[in-house]
Amino acid sequence: MKKTTIEELQRRNALTKLGGGMERIAKQHEKKKLTARERVLYFLDEGSFEELGGMVTHRTTDFGMEKEIYYGDGVITGFGTVNLRLVYIFAQDFTVFGGALSETHAEKICKVMDLAVRSGAPIIGLNDSGGARIQEGVRSLGGYADIFFRNVQASGVIPQISAVMGPCAGGAVYSPAMTDFIIMVQNTSYMFVTGPNVVKTVTNEEVSSEELGGADTHASKSGVAHLKAFNDIDCLDKIKRLLSYLPQSNKQKTSDLKYDLKDEQRPQLNTIIPDSANKPYDMKSVIEGIIDLDSFFEIHPDYATNIVVGFARLAGKSIGIVANQPMSLAGVLDVDSSKKAARFVRFCDCFNIPLLVLVDVPGFLPGTDQEWNGIIAHGAKLLYAFSEATVPSVTLITRKAYGGAYDVMNSKHIGADMNFAWPTAEIAVMGAKGASEIIFRNEIKRASDPARKLAEKEAEYAEKFANPFLAAERGFIDEIILPIESRRKIIKAFRILENKKVLRPERKHGNIPL
Repeated sequence: MKKTTIEELQRRNALTKLGGGMERIAKQHEKKKLTARERVLYFLDEGSFEELGGMVTHRTTDFGMEKEIYYGDGVITGFGTVNLRLVYIFAQDFTVFGGALSETHAEKICKVMDLAVRSGAPIIGLNDSGGARIQEGVRSLGGYADIFFRNVQASGVIPQISAVMGPCAGGAVYSPAMTDFIIMVQNTSYMFVTGPNVVKTVTNEEVSSEELGGADTHASKSGVAHLKAFNDIDCLDKIKRLLSYLPQSNKQKTSDLKYDLKDEQRPQLNTIIPDSANKPYDMKSVIEGIIDLDSFFEIHPDYATNIVVGFARLAGKSIGIVANQPMSLAGVLDVDSSKKAARFVRFCDCFNIPLLVLVDVPGFLPGTDQEWNGIIAHGAKLLYAFSEATVPSVTLITRKAYGGAYDVMNSKHIGADMNFAWPTAEIAVMGAKGASEIIFRNEIKRASDPARKLAEKEAEYAEKFANPFLAAERGFIDEIILPIESRRKIIKAFRILENKKVLRPERKHGNIPL
């Protein structure tokens, strides 16, 4: 091989590492952001990255673009390993045309997405882009659509994780929106369909990019972001941790950590439920008392806090957890919590992750706001998700399980495999006070002391219905267990369900109430 050819290869390879040049790299660092290449190399195991399309350039000759050629064309694509597991990755390079998407830029992303699906490995997208490359017009828009189509084809086949590490606006937002998880970096990232200037023109509202679509906004208000990170490093570390709970694809199960079953009693669970049914307690204490030590990884921690979802390890195995949170709105189900939990349940079902459901729910949140915003349709999403799920699922009722919310929260009637209850469980159409006011209304009205009569009837109703025994007699609860026994019982339940198989009626797909 000619020496000049080798030297030319080395020269070009060096150019692929430079992105938009040292000056623009310095500006990226000034914003306290890593470059696209630095992100990829930090994220993947050392020495594992194999780049694809490093010498790709754009094909545009309009508006003087033929004079501005950069290798890679604003996106780094390839594959490598994370903790020795294969992943595919693309990282938009803001130093090249602000990371704007061109026809060739999109082709590179599509190619790596196709490879990920064929290989059965997760795809990680690191988004940092000013949007469509205006100089290319419809070709850029077509590139977005090509990516969107692949997001849908990959959905439920391989895990798709998006990190928004800079701007992501306009049509660009719909690719992350169709992936399984979105992580945003505080103060340096934002997502919105229309920016602050358009908002001001149309609605006369004054709003900053951060307020409109920053990490805090999407993590707590819209629920678009599942997690937020303090900086680029924290963001990439969170993705690594998230991956540890997930399988490579829908054809595989998650990897088990080595675990020797021993005395699994957790005495602290005996003292969590308050004496009064109206006092709150932290359901996360129940979660921590059941799972492996320090293994809980919460998803959507700042959004719809009346329900808790996340991943954990139980005897070394990955599980998904859905739990009502009495510390927030008494743990009621509402529009946002129903959407949050339904999406999580469906993800776990896609990727063979067993579900543990912890129930303390007084019902659905009443009010015109909820009804007008579609609590009927949104609540039905959660009901549909649990009913559709075929992964092993175990439900534990810790205290209240009232009304239709009892049915929705993975009851035996909609397909739960094993249903446990603590002795403190109250399974009824409604609370004792409300039920007594309806059932014994006339008797209370005629009483010489209505308040005393109500108290008597409330106690009578509570004794008869505000307990788990009637449900156990009917077979709706498989076993009433002491809190201290919960971890051991649940571990055993999941072990006997490991090889569960469910045959569903043949159909193209269901029609979930969207």
